[in-house]
Amino acid sequence: MLLRGLAYFFSVIFHPLLIVTYMLLILLLVDPYLFGTNSVQGGMRNVLMVFFSTFLIPSISVLLMKALKLIPSLELRNAEDRIGPFIVTAVFYLSTFYLMYRSPNIPVAFKACFLGAVIGLFIAFFITLFSKISLHAVGMGGLLGMIIVTIFRANLATFLIYAGSFGMIEISLFSLLAVTILLSGIVGTSRLLLDAHEPKDLYGGFLVGLATQFIALSFLT
Repeated sequence: MLLRGLAYFFSVIFHPLLIVTYMLLILLLVDPYLFGTNSVQGGMRNVLMVFFSTFLIPSISVLLMKALKLIPSLELRNAEDRIGPFIVTAVFYLSTFYLMYRSPNIPVAFKACFLGAVIGLFIAFFITLFSKISLHAVGMGGLLGMIIVTIFRANLATFLIYAGSFGMIEISLFSLLAVTILLSGIVGTSRLLLDAHEPKDLYGGFLVGLATQFIALSFLT
């Protein structure tokens, strides 16, 4: 019971719709100057916009679909149950990416991350028409890919975060990479414990998420 509770917790905290918001927060932490600010707080307007358009509004839309009995469950265990939520989510992701892409204040680093998430979403949708794929794994693969790209593109090996009474703490980008790999394993294990996926669904999803970050980077650089 405890393990399933923890598995559910990690599945919610690292819900695939939250990953783009996490990407933006990480980039703001690592190098806020990319966004023309010197702190995460200076980029909160963009964070809120991304959070609302890629998580909150799509989530509310799926809840409405459940209330109208267009889908049988919020867990979307069957491939056919995912088609409607996929289409709704894709509309919001594409429109938000377009706004971000057109904005001169958004750095290429985040545009590439976002594009990778959009490409990953459409590839996952295509695969869903024939088989099942773990969207959690797609998200975590994308997050890991974004951090790998950031390590190679950044002009710094560490970044500082403010930790209240502990003051400023210096964090290595490679430590961030290690933590993300660990979390990816935890999320994948969580999906197995909840009987939401088979291992092949996780491996395929993770590879899709990881690869699309590099594909997107090649388009925008």
